[in-house]
Amino acid sequence: MTADAMAPILRIENLCKSFGGVTATDAVGLEVLPGETHAIIGPNGAGKTTLISQLSGLLMPDSGHVYFKQCDITRLAAHKRAHAGLARSFQITSVFMQMSVLDNVALSVQARAGHSFHFWTPARTIRKLREPAMEKLEKVGLQDRAGDITSSLSHGERRQLEVAMALASEPDLLLLDEPMAGVGTEESARMVDMFKSLHGMTMLLVEHDMDAVFALADRISVLVYGRVIATGTPDEIRSNQDVVRAYLGEET
Repeated sequence: MTADAMAPILRIENLCKSFGGVTATDAVGLEVLPGETHAIIGPNGAGKTTLISQLSGLLMPDSGHVYFKQCDITRLAAHKRAHAGLARSFQITSVFMQMSVLDNVALSVQARAGHSFHFWTPARTIRKLREPAMEKLEKVGLQDRAGDITSSLSHGERRQLEVAMALASEPDLLLLDEPMAGVGTEESARMVDMFKSLHGMTMLLVEHDMDAVFALADRISVLVYGRVIATGTPDEIRSNQDVVRAYLGEET
């Protein structure tokens, strides 16, 4: 394996962000390796979403650095990070409800391609958009719903669609902010299976569902009061007494 292959695809150094007197991220440092699913867990108010927002470019840190593919992207605009290979899904689904499922993904393919075609032409009718869009729907298990209006999907299916739209940008790193939020037990199990099928793709997962985290993560970082208190394999995190006292014991 080459040195580049072993180098972290994402490296965060001393990332700090405060809102007034509240420190949301406090000298956060962690690394995400190519091909791994790295989960970030922690209690409410730990700074998880603030951290993800800084990584995606929606928030600029007060200090510290973010390196992506060995380039400093700390001050890079969100859209430029997306073009560099970072894609994010949000806690709240962000899809076009009155469009078809396929059109939602085809528009994401179109955005990645960087051209507009004809704005009055449904994106699904353009072969160069339709075929890769269908491929992404198959990856998330929604190929049978391609022609349906998005508003007819269940909440869990909309979360799957959002992942397909993120995949349409062909990201090198997928940032997932609470993908199981508001999803029932059955749909959560289906989404875990979906993410397992994407194993080998580099993912940074923020999630409260501990069953999903321990089923999916190669490594886990625990964030408490804006600080990373531990990083390790699922077994290492389960047995870490600092983590149990700060978070897992409370969750159990």
